[in-house]
Amino acid sequence: MEDINYIKHLNGVFMQFSKDTRLNPTHISLYIALFQVWNNNYFKDEFYMSREEVMSYAKIGSKTTYHRCIRELSDWSYLLYMPTHNPFKGSRVKMFNFGTSNEQVLDPCCTKIETSSGQALVSINKQIQTIENKKNINKPENFRNLNTKDFKTKDKPAEVVPYQDNLKTRSDKNYNEPL
Repeated sequence: MEDINYIKHLNGVFMQFSKDTRLNPTHISLYIALFQVWNNNYFKDEFYMSREEVMSYAKIGSKTTYHRCIRELSDWSYLLYMPTHNPFKGSRVKMFNFGTSNEQVLDPCCTKIETSSGQALVSINKQIQTIENKKNINKPENFRNLNTKDFKTKDKPAEVVPYQDNLKTRSDKNYNEPL
C-alpha cells in the first residue's frame, strides 16, 4: 500500500473522526502518532512500532490509556493492532486507507458509526432540561429553611488609615549625590 496520498488520507480520516462520537482527543492523538510512524515506514501494509515512541509522539503518559485507546481504535476499524508479548519486538500495526480509491477505502458516508457498549444517547431536549435544573438548584430561593439574612454582611464604612511609610525612606532625597 505504498501509494497513499498523505493529504487525502488525513482529510478522509478527519471526516470520519468528526462523525464518530466515541472518540476523544487521546484517540485522535494516538492515531496521528501511528500515522506518523506509518509514514516513516513508507506506508507499508504492516509495520512494527515501539510503544514508547508512539506514546511520546501522542503525548500519552499512561500505559493503561495507551493500551485502552489502541485497542478501541482497532475494535472500531481505524487500524488493526496485533500486540506482541515479546519486549524485544514491537507490536504490528496495519493502517487502513481512508483516502484513495484504488485500495481498501472506508467511505465515511457508508461506514456505520455505533456508540460504545453501554452508552445511552440522550436527546438535546433532555440535556437542556438537565442544564436548566442545575442552574435552578443553585438559586437561594430553591433552598428551604435557609435564612439568607445570616449570610449578608452589614455595610460598614471603610476605615480611613493614615499613610504609613513602611520603607522608612526620606522624601527629600537628592539623586545627584552618589550612593
